[in-house]
Amino acid sequence: MNPSLIREILKITERPGVISLAGGLPSPDTFPVEAMREACARVLREHPREALQYAASEGYAPLREWVAAQMAAQGLHVDATQVLITTGSQQGLDLVGKVLIDAGSRVAVEAPTYLGALQAFAPYEPDVVTVPCDADGPRPDALAVACGARFLYALPNFQNPSGRCMSEARRAALADAARALRLPIVEDNPYGDLWFDTPPPAPLAARWAEGTVYLGSFSKVLAPGLRLGYVVAPPALGAKLLQAKQAADLHTPGFNQRVVFEVIRDGFLRDHVPTIRARYKAHRDAMRAALEAHMPEGCHWTVPSGGMFFWVELPAGVDATALLPAAVALGMAYVPGAAFFASDAKANTLRLSFVTVAPAEIERGVALLAQALRTSLAE
Repeated sequence: MNPSLIREILKITERPGVISLAGGLPSPDTFPVEAMREACARVLREHPREALQYAASEGYAPLREWVAAQMAAQGLHVDATQVLITTGSQQGLDLVGKVLIDAGSRVAVEAPTYLGALQAFAPYEPDVVTVPCDADGPRPDALAVACGARFLYALPNFQNPSGRCMSEARRAALADAARALRLPIVEDNPYGDLWFDTPPPAPLAARWAEGTVYLGSFSKVLAPGLRLGYVVAPPALGAKLLQAKQAADLHTPGFNQRVVFEVIRDGFLRDHVPTIRARYKAHRDAMRAALEAHMPEGCHWTVPSGGMFFWVELPAGVDATALLPAAVALGMAYVPGAAFFASDAKANTLRLSFVTVAPAEIERGVALLAQALRTSLAE
């Protein structure tokens, strides 16, 4: 195991005056504080003993039923018994690794991929292989490199870190190719609700339910401090994931589960999530304008259609990790892209988050990044 580069960079951003475009943190201005306050009071008033007692390892039954209903709306028809409530979707990644990975077994990932997943899998000592990708995600015609792997880990919706979203055609082709290779899929979807203009296509799990493990989260639509996520798995695998969770923490905090259910049970998210989308879209537009205005020639990026991140490619020969200290000295921070690759890292890439900083600060932060880059190119 190694320290998280992102967590180490976040320590830097605590310095006064540093504009952080680094951490993938939801905007605290979107947290439904009043709804949470009322739900906490209601839970403690109506079910205090149950809420403060040990709870079922599977999770709070009404919340699991709510998740199953949401999955049905996306085309994935599962029973609530297939839903396991986890302590954040990060725990779901750890449980998947614990159950499916043996030392030396192969695991396939995208390029780039979520750093937290690489960290979650690492203690189980897999042999990580990278599936060639293009702007639409993993290439189905290249999936044979993952033949024999325990699973393919994929983020189809507004991927962290690249921001890309798989098309309908790519999802269908990828699911068909994985099924033909008998390659299970672990589908991670923390950002799917954060679309700006058009919702993403149906999940991979809706196309191959018996071969896919689906991970979801409440962190991006409510608040990450609650540490609530969920795993939807085929029944046989779900039983093993449950055993792994029992050994890990007995159960996810029952009080948190009840509070969240009280908040969302009557359709709160139908009105709340669109306000997050509108806010994040405005911030996305501010970062796009800043990049276009300030970044020097030779830089490339794709404008994300949802989520929280821009993925920027710097001119060839520039090392984003080496550039970071100069950017921090000027007063801004980002995450170098090399950390998001399991192999053959692209040193001239970086990730920028646009949701926690005001548009004026986004513009200033990107300008400082461009200043650091121009200085480096001139040396």
